[in-house]
This record gives sequence, C-alpha cells and structure tokens, in this order.
Amino acid sequence: MDVTLMNWLAVGVGTVAAFGLGMLWFGPLMFGKAWATGSHDISPPASPPMAAMVVQFFGILLLALVVGMTETNEAIMTAVGAILAVAFVVAGMDLFSQKSGRATLVDAGYIVAAGAVMILAQGVL
Repeated sequence: MDVTLMNWLAVGVGTVAAFGLGMLWFGPLMFGKAWATGSHDISPPASPPMAAMVVQFFGILLLALVVGMTETNEAIMTAVGAILAVAFVVAGMDLFSQKSGRATLVDAGYIVAAGAVMILAQGVL
C-alpha cells in the first residue's frame, strides 16, 4: 500500500474527534457515572490519569490508521470488521474482569462510536 495515498487529514481528524468523544462518553454528562459504578465503583482520580490517556490516544490513532488504510484500498468493510473485533475483545475483557453489563456496553459502545467517527472523517474529508 502506498501510504502517500492515505487521507492523513482524515486520520488526524478522526483520531482527535474520537479521542474527544471518549472524554465526553466517559464524562459525567454521558455514561461516566454508570460506567464508574459498573467498573467496581471506581472514583474519579485527583488528577487526570496521564498514562492511561496516552495509551488510549495511541490505540485510537492506530485504529484510525487501520480505517484510513482500508478506505485507501476501498475496503472499508474491513475497518468495520476491525472495529467490531476490538469492541468484542474489550467486552470480553470487561466481562472477564466482572464489570457490569452496563459498564461493558459503555466500553464496547465507545469503540463502535469512535470507529463510526473515524469512518465519517474518511467520508467527509
């Protein structure tokens, strides 16, 4: 694959938009309270969990790259498959760690929503 053909602007915008969505998604105005309660009732940290945020950002960036690669090769359904695979892996890990069904849906739902944002970025930009 010729990476120069990839829509790098869409990859960047998709990454930033999906990461921003995560901040809202897991915040108190959306699903944060239900997620925290179902995640063994964790409390918000005193300061932002920077290591977790950096790892999350790079994971989102890598998923946006996969979406960009599949769009470049006109194989966007491969990206949909990858997004769903990640969502199911996350759900399995959550259930294994005994998170509630609701918290599991919040985690897996975020992956699907973030993937949709990335695909949208590819389609719009």
